[in-house]
Parts: sequence; C-alpha cells; structure tokens
Amino acid sequence: MSNFKKRDFSKAICNSNKVFLSSDEQQDQPIKISFILLEHFSMAAFTNAVDTLVTANLIPSNKKFNYTTLGVHSNIIMSDIGINISSDDTIESLPITHENRPHLLIICGGFRCSLQSNPTLSAYLKRADKFGLILGGLWNGAIALAHAGLLNNQICALHPDNHAFIKENLPTVQVSNHTLVITEKRASCAGPHSALEMMLKLIESLKGKELVLTIREILSCDQTEVSQEPTRLKASEKPTYPKALATVLELMRNNIEEPLSLEELSQCAKLSRRQVERLFQAHLEVTPSRYYLELRITNARRLLLQSNKNITSIALACGFVSMSHFSNCYKDYFGMSPKAARKE
Repeated sequence: MSNFKKRDFSKAICNSNKVFLSSDEQQDQPIKISFILLEHFSMAAFTNAVDTLVTANLIPSNKKFNYTTLGVHSNIIMSDIGINISSDDTIESLPITHENRPHLLIICGGFRCSLQSNPTLSAYLKRADKFGLILGGLWNGAIALAHAGLLNNQICALHPDNHAFIKENLPTVQVSNHTLVITEKRASCAGPHSALEMMLKLIESLKGKELVLTIREILSCDQTEVSQEPTRLKASEKPTYPKALATVLELMRNNIEEPLSLEELSQCAKLSRRQVERLFQAHLEVTPSRYYLELRITNARRLLLQSNKNITSIALACGFVSMSHFSNCYKDYFGMSPKAARKE
C-alpha cells in the first residue's frame, strides 16, 4: 500500500517562468486585468491582489497595469466586511469582444460566497477562455471556473473549507494542498496572503524578475523573510508534531470517504498500532479513532452547509455506512441532527 491515497501534484504547482502573453503584448501596451467581485468577496484578498498592481504602477520604468472591477448582475457588491463596493461595470453589460477584453480575468471569492453555479458567470468565463484570457481565482473564486468546465482534469488552489465541496461536487478538478497554483492559463490561491503572492508570480511571468523584486522591496518592509516558493496549506496540527504523526494525519485527511483502519494507518506510517495510539495521546490527547471521527464529522458539516446533496449522500461521502450512526455522531458533536443543521 502506498503512503498516500491521493496523487502528489506538488511539482505542478507553479511555473513562474512561463510566458503567458506574446512579447508584443507585454512590451507595447499596458496589461489589462479585470476582477469579478462575487457577493461577499474577500476584501483582504482583493486589496492584496490590487496592491501589487498599484505598487507596480508607482515604479517609473514599468509599463502600466490597468485594472477594472466587475459585478455579475449588479455593480454594487457587498464585501465580506459589510462594505458595499461600486464596481466599474457588470459582466452582463460589458461583454468580452476583440476590442474590449482584458489580458487577465480574476474571480474574487470569499468565505461566504455562494458555491453554486451561476449560468451568467459560467457563460462569461467560457467566452473569456475562447479569447485565450488568463483566468484566475482568489480564495474560492476557482470554483466558478470549475462550474464553467474550465478546470476539468486540472489542479487548483482553494481555501481549505471548500476542498470537500470540490471533491464531492466537481470530481474532475484536482485540489492542491498548496496555497497557490499557477499553470499556463490558470492561476488560483487559497486566501489573502497567497493572493498577493499569486499576483507577484503573474507579474514576474509578464514583466520579469526585476520589477517583482522592486515591488517586494516596497511591500515587504515589515517582514523578516519573504518566501518566493508555493507553500503548503497549514493543517490543524502543529509544525512540531513528529513526522510519523503528521503522516497519519495526512492519511486521514486524504481518506475520508473510505476510512482506513488503525492497522492500515499504522502500516503506512511504519509504526505499530500501539505507537500510533501513544502519538495521538501524547500530542492530541485523543484516540486515533476519535480524531478520525471528528475529522469526518467536520467534513460532513462543510458539505451540509455548502452543497445541496442529500444527507444520505453526504454520510456516505464521509465514510458512514449507516444513517443512524451518522446522525447520532453528528448530534453528539454539534448538538443537533444533520437535518436540523441544514435547516438552520
């Protein structure tokens, strides 16, 4: 048995040396970027992304970046911090044409953004793809690309709370354990900090390293160290946990639908069952089975709140073969039944 059930896509995470635009487009005109703001979009992720462009435009030697904001159905969009933002236009009134098209189109998601398909947005994104635009997503903005069929058999970065939704509802899309993913015509990131890094990677691809080094110098004055490599999403465990424990925890996270037995987990970690139990007791003060159960129950809660799948399907997707067992476990952990949680 291999150590991990899921494939390792870490080598496909980022190739910042790729040239996304022709040399003429990069040198002879400003780069145009459009941000589609979804209702309840993350203001922090959006402003971090825009800050890189504003800073780049302050540098005299740089050819300018032009950016615009778009709503879907309205040009008044509520952000995640309760502030209404007035966008420059909407995708309904500003269709993409040969004369009017950006080079990059980025969807700005957020914690409370709807994860359901929007036909208007999907049609707009498909048209953008036909024109060869670079398409990106902030936080969970990549879900809109997935609904449009533009991430089939591709990998993307998302906020961890949305991994379960993608795996259950859009199985042709691979979810990365890294905070950002950049490929030839796609870019995605998991949150505000990686939004800034994603934009810097894109700017480097479009304009070169020297510009990005200058931007970093301006924006990173209060940081002791700046990582220029894609980082893994932070799991709930501490970085000081032993490697063997981290291996078991990752195995659990990667095997929700078909839970592994304690014997299988021990075998993959090359430990005895008793050693695994001691690790969990020493570092987590819980048994492996209890931790695994809580992990699956938490995953089920995300699916209950983020998808329209029926409760039986969710129970099966989280490794419960009995509805009564699932309902009892859910109620013990959250204080209400799965049905009541969905109504709430």
